[in-house]
Amino acid sequence: MVRAVCGLDNRTSDAMKPRILLWWEVLLPHNGSSSANVSSHPDFDGGDHQVTPRDQICKSKHSQCKSGNRGYTCQCNEGYDGNPYVDGGCKDVRSKYVRGLNVIIGLASGAGLILLVLIAYYISYKFKLQRAQMLKRKYFEQNRGQLLQQLVSQRADIAERMVITLEELKKATNNFDKARELGGGGHGTVYKGILSDLHVVAIKKPKMVVQREIDEFINEVAILSQINHRNVVKLYGCCLETEVPLLVYEFISNGTLYDHLHVEGPRSLSWDDRLRIATETAKSLAHLHSTALVPIIHRDIKPANILLDDTLTAKVADFGASRYIPLDKSGLTTMVQGTLGYLDPMYMHTWRLTEKSDVYSFGVMLIELMTRKKPFTYMASEGNGLVAHFATLFAEGNLSEILDPQVMSEGGNRIDEIAAIAVACVKLRGEERPTMRQVELRLEAAQSPEEFEANGDIVANSPLACGAGLTSRQYSMEEEYALSARYPR
Repeated sequence: MVRAVCGLDNRTSDAMKPRILLWWEVLLPHNGSSSANVSSHPDFDGGDHQVTPRDQICKSKHSQCKSGNRGYTCQCNEGYDGNPYVDGGCKDVRSKYVRGLNVIIGLASGAGLILLVLIAYYISYKFKLQRAQMLKRKYFEQNRGQLLQQLVSQRADIAERMVITLEELKKATNNFDKARELGGGGHGTVYKGILSDLHVVAIKKPKMVVQREIDEFINEVAILSQINHRNVVKLYGCCLETEVPLLVYEFISNGTLYDHLHVEGPRSLSWDDRLRIATETAKSLAHLHSTALVPIIHRDIKPANILLDDTLTAKVADFGASRYIPLDKSGLTTMVQGTLGYLDPMYMHTWRLTEKSDVYSFGVMLIELMTRKKPFTYMASEGNGLVAHFATLFAEGNLSEILDPQVMSEGGNRIDEIAAIAVACVKLRGEERPTMRQVELRLEAAQSPEEFEANGDIVANSPLACGAGLTSRQYSMEEEYALSARYPR
């Protein structure tokens, strides 16, 4: 029997009126009638088991029975919730809580781990970025970037573009992709790139530079940045944020003079093209030696360093070994650099570099243009190299034995004159060689036979003719004015 029991709630205050509470209690009869249902109870085992009130009314095994004022009530055990009056009515709520708690803990742990990874990555990135910035600043100062900025500060247009960032060059070359390599040599590797202003450039990544030469390098960069000559490859700027400075030049698309000269087959560049290219090279060297703000010696003149554009116009390149000479000096002592076969013998012997060292290298290149023989591999039957053999045959009047047949057929009466210029350039004693300005003027005259014949007096008195070439600061100004008037630069 279930009976409702009423009672007063004494938990009142002055502000509250008494409340009536209603609760339920199960009244069990005491006349033994409950025994009729014992055998049907889930806990009955057929023995002497006594059925308790909990067995009769609290059907859920996870419940407990409590006696009230007149009867009994059921409630689920701690950790369970539900209806204790039916079988299985009390459900375990702890496992749901634990599972939920585990899910929350797992999600929180995962999120925390991800956050820690992100924080660690950010700290690492900031540290690497800061370290890279510090390293760039170190290299910039080590490479005398401040000196370069001072040297070009008087020309705002140059100062703005001369110093190029490493990030810009990485973008220009796809992080110096090997597929962007144009070639390499003794002074470094050259990459093709496109700057943000869409200029196509050649980026030279030099090999290690001796620290004591950094000041000279920066001065050369500053000087070359101000040279504007149609036959000198234009220098856009440099990057000083790496251990060795990177140089950025205009890109010349048609390869080198070496590539065009030494091709398979009997025919190569025409004689007129060869003579014009030689003259343009002479013009550029004369400009570097005597017209530039400070005289510059290239120190590595050879066909591989003469670039050709789409119209086969010569562009002197690769100033990696170049040096400048103060105006109050005629040369400087430095370690020998250059390419065997083109190196000035006196420079190799004394380590004293002068502008006449470039004259010698140019003379070797001129002989190479006339013979299509490579000076670093040629050896005559008598054991002489290309220069000595050419000079001997010229003195004997037997140049036909060594000249390129194409030159023989196309050169006409200018062959002897060009050969004489070449032989004068490669004289053993530097003071006996002509200057590049004299060579330029003689080549200009040789390309105009009418003018050449009409000025025989100048030719006869030329240092090239008599073999007693003077230095650039000593030879007859009257001679140069006379030639310059007919062959202006």
